[in-house]
Order: sequence, then C-alpha cells, then structure tokens
Amino acid sequence: MKNIFFIIIIVLATILVSFTTVKSKHNSNRQITVLRQTLKRATTKGYIFGHQDDTNYGYHWCNEEGRSDVKDVCGDYPGVIGFDLGHIELDSTKNLDNVPFIKIREEAIKQYQRGGIVTLSWHLNNPLTGGNAWDVSNDKVVSSILPGGKNHRMFQGWLKKVAIFINSIKTPNGTKVPILFRPWHENTGSWFWWGEKLCSPQDYKALWLMTEKTLKVYGVNNLLYVFSPGGGCSEEQYMERYPGDNYIDILGTDIYQTTSDESYTKEVTSTFDFLTKLGKEHNKLIAFTETGYVCIPEKNWWTKRLMPAIEKYPISYVLVWRNAYDRDNHFFAPYKGQKSADDFVEFYNSSKTLFVRDIQKLNK
Repeated sequence: MKNIFFIIIIVLATILVSFTTVKSKHNSNRQITVLRQTLKRATTKGYIFGHQDDTNYGYHWCNEEGRSDVKDVCGDYPGVIGFDLGHIELDSTKNLDNVPFIKIREEAIKQYQRGGIVTLSWHLNNPLTGGNAWDVSNDKVVSSILPGGKNHRMFQGWLKKVAIFINSIKTPNGTKVPILFRPWHENTGSWFWWGEKLCSPQDYKALWLMTEKTLKVYGVNNLLYVFSPGGGCSEEQYMERYPGDNYIDILGTDIYQTTSDESYTKEVTSTFDFLTKLGKEHNKLIAFTETGYVCIPEKNWWTKRLMPAIEKYPISYVLVWRNAYDRDNHFFAPYKGQKSADDFVEFYNSSKTLFVRDIQKLNK
C-alpha cells in the first residue's frame, strides 16, 4: 500500500513539474512575442532610443538609485538599456566594467517593469590565452571551443553560467524578462578573438549555432538574437558569416563617428541601404545596435547628424554606448550641462524618437 501511495505521489509531482515548466515556457514565449511586436510597432512611429549601462552609472556618478544621465537631461529613461556579461564566465561577482551582476539583474528587471527593453552583450575573455576579448594573438580560439576542440568542455561551462544568469532575470512573480541578446558582435572587424581574420566563416557560424543550442538546453527561452557586424562592410561581407534565418531575429550594425567630416553619414547610409533590403528579404527587424560620437563635441549632433542619417530607415532601435563614471573623455550620451544637452532635448521631443513613456503608450 505504501509503495502504491509513493508511486501516486511521484506521478502527481511529475505532472505538476511538467505543468509548471510548460506554463513558464508559455509565459516567456508570450513576452518575447510582445517584445517583437513592440519593436515592430516602433518602426511605424520612428525608432526607440537606447543607452548602454544607463542606470548603473553615468558621468562622474555611480550606483545612485533611479538615476540616469539621459533622464537628468530629458526627464525620461531610454527605451532600451544595454548591459554586458563580460567576466561572468570567470565566476566574478562584477562584470568587466566593475558592475556587480546582482546590480545588472536588478536594473534589467526595473527597466522591464517600467515598460522598457533590455539588451545584453558579452565581451568575454579569450578562452584559449586567458586574455581579454580584445586579445587577438591567436587565430585558433574559436576552433578550440567548438565540438572536438580542446576547450569545448570548458566553454560549455561558460555558456551554462550565462544561461543560469539569464534565467535568473525574472520578476517577483516568476516572469522571465524578454531580452535582446547580441553575442559575437562586430565580427567583420578583427579586434575581437571571434573576428573575421581570427576564424573561418564556417567556424563563426558554428559558434553561433552552438551558443543558441547550449542556452536552449539549459532552459533559456526568453531571447531575441541580434546579429551585429561592424559598419563599413559590404552586403556580401555582412552576409558571409550570417548564421541563418532560423537563428537570428534582428539584423543590426555598430557604427561610430570618429571624425567631423561626412564619413559617418556616408557609412551609416551605405550600411542601412542594404540592411533595409536584407530586412525585407529575410523578414527581419533591423537595428542600430551601437553608435555615438565620443564626448559629443558637436553641439547639434543629435538633430543635425544622427537624426538625418537614420530617419528614412525602418530602424527598430538605436543605442549609444556608455557614459563611464571614472573617466572624463568617455561618454556617448549627454549629461546635464554637456554642450549637446539642449539639442538632445529637441531630439527627445521629436515624434520619431521613442523613450520609455513612448513605449508605454505604444503598448496600450
């Protein structure tokens, strides 16, 4: 009798676990659907504005509850906030920019709860040499972590750590936060160990497929995957390492302004001309996944440089890089009193730029 009772308990527990798992997966997929719809709706209005590490720190401040350089200037949070996972693979409590991972989790949840969008990048260390993401001293790194490579097992452990963290980004009621995940970025350059001159197109694609497969094995089901080669490449170069429509949700690019001439505008235009075409052909959203002009030396950069360069394209979001708290010469969004702050307010007031409050209206 005891054995029969025990068997019944096991069966009921199994059914309960299965129901909970299905329910969790359903909720997560629903949130991903909402995220995709939000991004698509944004393209009919304009584009969502984003800022890396916006609420973690800013110009000469760090870890102040609710603060944001963007909000200080315009009174609203960016529609997209980016965070980086670099050093999670090392079991560090802080990422490569010295932000505690617990803080990243908290800020990602807050951004989702206020109606905003979260994106994650991963500047991970070199698994072969032990150097950082920019260590390009060896061209066998990617092959060493693929199946059959000597570091494959170790790297699977790294991916498991990423999966555990992403799975932990959930609201108090258990809803996983939907996330735009952008690994292996700027691959058409060769400044990261996964870059163009460091691995073959076949190995790069295999790296993408292995990444997605492994994360799914560990239950990650709350991601849209973003492909973002660097700017300045041709359409052929862009697509040479494209993992395939089954693995990518958004086509993006990273382009920064480095001079005061028209080269930035020309590069943005030439890239988004073919990205717009590719988005239609492959039924993918497109995005400006990283951009900016360090220290924003042009007073009207937002309305006279960035806006004219992108306004004719169906871009879902545009994200500028971070405002370092411990450096005077490394910021990409204005802070209060910065020379482009007034122009940024004009940029914010445009009907084409979408911030958190605009996303809230978009989803009503």
